[in-house]
Parts: sequence; structure tokens; C-alpha cells
Amino acid sequence: MKMASLTSFVARRASQVSRGGLNVSTTRHLTGTSIPVDVDHYSDGWNIRDIGDFAKDEKYHIKTFNKISDKGLARFPTETYEVKPSEWDARNAHAILLRSHKLQESEIDVPVRAIARCGAGTNNVPVARMTELGIPVFNTPGANANAVKELILCGLFLGSRRIIDGINHMTDLGEKGLAKERVEKDKAMFGGQEIKGKTLAVIGLGHIGASTAVDAASLGMTINGYDPGLSVQSALKLPRHIKLCDSISSAISQADYISINIPYIKGENGTHGIIGKEVISHFKPNTVLLNFARGELVDSEAMKEFLDKGKGTYISDFPDDLLWDHKNCIILPHLGASTEEAEDAAAAMAADTIRDFIETGTIKNSVNFPETSLPDRTPGTIRMTVVNKNKPGMLAQITETFAKAQLNIVQQINHSRGDIAYNVLDIDPSTSEGEKVSLKDLQKELTTTEGVLSSRLVFGVPGAGYARNIEGEYWV
Repeated sequence: MKMASLTSFVARRASQVSRGGLNVSTTRHLTGTSIPVDVDHYSDGWNIRDIGDFAKDEKYHIKTFNKISDKGLARFPTETYEVKPSEWDARNAHAILLRSHKLQESEIDVPVRAIARCGAGTNNVPVARMTELGIPVFNTPGANANAVKELILCGLFLGSRRIIDGINHMTDLGEKGLAKERVEKDKAMFGGQEIKGKTLAVIGLGHIGASTAVDAASLGMTINGYDPGLSVQSALKLPRHIKLCDSISSAISQADYISINIPYIKGENGTHGIIGKEVISHFKPNTVLLNFARGELVDSEAMKEFLDKGKGTYISDFPDDLLWDHKNCIILPHLGASTEEAEDAAAAMAADTIRDFIETGTIKNSVNFPETSLPDRTPGTIRMTVVNKNKPGMLAQITETFAKAQLNIVQQINHSRGDIAYNVLDIDPSTSEGEKVSLKDLQKELTTTEGVLSSRLVFGVPGAGYARNIEGEYWV
């Protein structure tokens, strides 16, 4: 099934052809080369008369959803980038930047070559479909880690000292004019416990989990940790005396507090409802569960059953239709990353990631593409990127296309991840024995190769040089 936006794209393109809007032809020369390079088809299929106020000639167009930090957007130089919100109906956008907006496939038009979310989770982006189409999706791991960690620490205290109950009680007394009279007598109603010497189980030891473990340990807590995918980078950040466990159950069985810091994954072997009846059966009666990861990780029915019969507490940063008014619950309005600093950091990281990809072909912090980078392009060479299905023989077909054109590959890298392979190649056009290099014909042959999803020239006019193979049809 084709992208829903292809219908409107076809209609616009047909209109352009009828008006001669695609007959613009330009021959450009690469800096530092003596070989003229024909790039006459690189208009991205757009007629400037149809783009209106959004488009600026020879700029990359970034489409944004939600309110993105101005400090982050400032990372896009105005000389080569045009940033506009979705309200402008920016159909010629080359990349999309968003926060919580639930992105629909119909909002992703043909020229889009990258999507970045200002945050760690990408549940609001159709990642699987983007992978099928050869579009990398980026996130910003760690950008909001400090903000979320600080709120987890706040949750530790909220779950220990009945602070909210005390505040509400003082408000009530104040309305009656009894605050000073009753304060000393009534404070015994809100006794709590200290966290020093207590055990915290941290489930998931990525950026947020590791940081939480370090700060909780510095407050005198004993730390149990569980993360089957613990990276070396995260392991080096852990407190020296952390106890690493081999299962969630073993980590939580003696814990006074539990912090969940794992991603939400749907489907079989996913993490939906992972904190369910079986896991909760290992809780101590007065356990405090801190959920600042995803609401869907916790089985609300099982949690309610636990809370109803004991002195346990559930603190969540996500709405819960069942537990919102439970006396042993504290439900926050998703405040984890809601700090000015976190929003600035996430937007800046997303902008830098998009720029790096667009300007050099580098893949970093992608949730569906392999990490890939090449050294800076040698002067006089052309850099091309190719996205293809990860099938045997594809690399040979790609390099053969360049060989037939008598082009020498100076340096290249090929990485794969799941069903996708990504190639970055620097080509020396001077090996064509003085003949004119028609990148128009070369790219068309390369992109229409069965299994190739897209190709891009990383040089020259911003926004130009991108071609896609969408279900056998060639789009430029």
C-alpha cells in the first residue's frame, strides 16, 4: 500500500508537468573537480509557484509539530534552513521534527528523508512503516535524563513522607482558620519514613536508570539493578556497590522502592503490562512503585488489587483511568521532561542529529537505522547515500552500478540493521577519463535497482539530490 500522501503528490506533479514546471535544467560543477556533473533533475518534483510562503530557494525545509524549543531550532542556520510549523502545510519538507504529536503517514510526504523526535520514546511515530519506506527515525536518548531523574527522586520523597496529604490538610485547616491551632496536634497523622538505609530496585539501567541509581546511592540507599541489555557505557556510570540481579523478581523481592525505567514495547515478548500480577506478588506489603517510564508498563487491575490490601504506594507520571483517585496513588500529569532545560537539550540534540544526517549522511541515535559515519568527504569527491533492503547481493549490485559508470569509490561504509541496509559512498568523478558524469542517469539506474529504497547526493543545492523507489516507481 502506498503512502496516503502520494495521491496529492501525483496530482501536483501532473499539474507541474502540464505547466512545464519540471523542465528546469541546470548543469552544476563540483567544487574542486574538473568534471562537469549534470544535476538537471534535482528539483524534488516541486514547482516553486506551488510552494508559496513556506519555500525558500536552495534551503532545507524542516517541518515541526508541537512547540519546539527556540534554542533547539536555532541550531539550524537560517542561511541554509527554513523551519516552519505544520500549520503551513509544508509538503516540500525534507525533515520532520516533533515531540508528542502522533504522526500519521499522510503527514509524511515524498521529499521527507528523516524524522526526529525530541525525546526518547518514538511510540507516536510509525517506525515500522518508515523502515519499510527507507526513512530513518531519530530520537534524543539522554537529553531529558536529568529532568526525569530529578522527578523520580521527588517521587521517592513523595512516597515516603505523605507530603501531599499534609499539604491538602493544611489547606483545609487554613480555610477554616484552624491551621495554627491544629498543626502540632495533627502532624502525627502524616508520619513517614526516611529513605536512607532503604533498598531501591532500579529496573532498566539506561541513561535515566543509571543516573537514578547513582543519586539514590549517594542518599544512602542500597541499590538493586536489573537490565538484561545493560551496555558497557551505562555500566560504567553505575554506583560501585550496586547489586545486579538476573531477573525483575529477584531485584524487587527485598526492595522498599522500585523505579521502572524501561521502554514500552508492544506485541509478543513486549513490555506491555510487564509489572503485572506475577511480578507484583514479589512486592513487599509497603513497597512504593515509581513509574516515570510509560503508563502501559503497569497492569492497573493488578496494581489496584495490591494497593487495596496493603500499605503500598503507586506514583505514576501518566494518567490512569482506574487508579487516578486511589488513596494510595499519586498521579502526575506527565511532568518528567517538562523542564526548560530538558526541552532545550532534546530539541538541540534532534536538530544536530538531523543536520548531521542531511549534511554528511551520518546516522546517530536512530531507532531503525544502523549507526553509520564516514570521515569528512575528500575535496573533489561526491558523497552519495543509498538505502536498500537488507538482502544478499545488494552491495554488489550497488557497487557494480558505479563500476559500469567508470567511477571509483574512494571510501565507503555499509551497515545493516534488521531489514534495512545503509550505505555511504564517496565517489571520485575524475576517473571517468574526462567524460561528463550524468548523475541524473546514474542515480536513476541506482535507485530503480530492485531492493533499493532511496539514494541521495550529499552536496550542492540544499534539499536537492534525493530520489526514491516507491513500489517500483521512481520519484525525484
